[in-house]
Amino acid sequence: MRHVDFSPLYRSTVGFDRLFTMLDSLAQPDQGNTYPPYNIERTGENTYRITMAVAGFDESEILIEAQAHALTVKGVKSEENAEGSEFLYRGIAKRAFERRFQLADHVEVTAASLKNGLLHIDLLRSIPEAMKPRKIAIAAEPVSAPKAIEAQVAN
Repeated sequence: MRHVDFSPLYRSTVGFDRLFTMLDSLAQPDQGNTYPPYNIERTGENTYRITMAVAGFDESEILIEAQAHALTVKGVKSEENAEGSEFLYRGIAKRAFERRFQLADHVEVTAASLKNGLLHIDLLRSIPEAMKPRKIAIAAEPVSAPKAIEAQVAN
């Protein structure tokens, strides 16, 4: 894929730098970071849910941070090995992870829960009243009788 240079647009636009940075990051090839798997679903008109498969992690081993336009989920698995036990095969991942999500304007995290190895993060998009579209009523002018044009007679 060709790389597009957005630097001329940075010089001639104001306030679109996040958009160009996001477009630039989309052009980068995926680094193969697929752990843990996740779903993003729309649960209502202004509500969303991120579901991550974090089998083997406890609530105390997961950190969720929401900053300006970014949501970060980190998992740090503590190494706990019972005395005298030895793994013959390890298929359950015990590796740490960090997953970042870009949030749109006015999207905030409302709740998070961990159940059956699935971490659910609920999001709400709340647009301020000042930014919502509003209807403007059109006032009709009262209908009056047409004005007659009076001409003066020249003497």
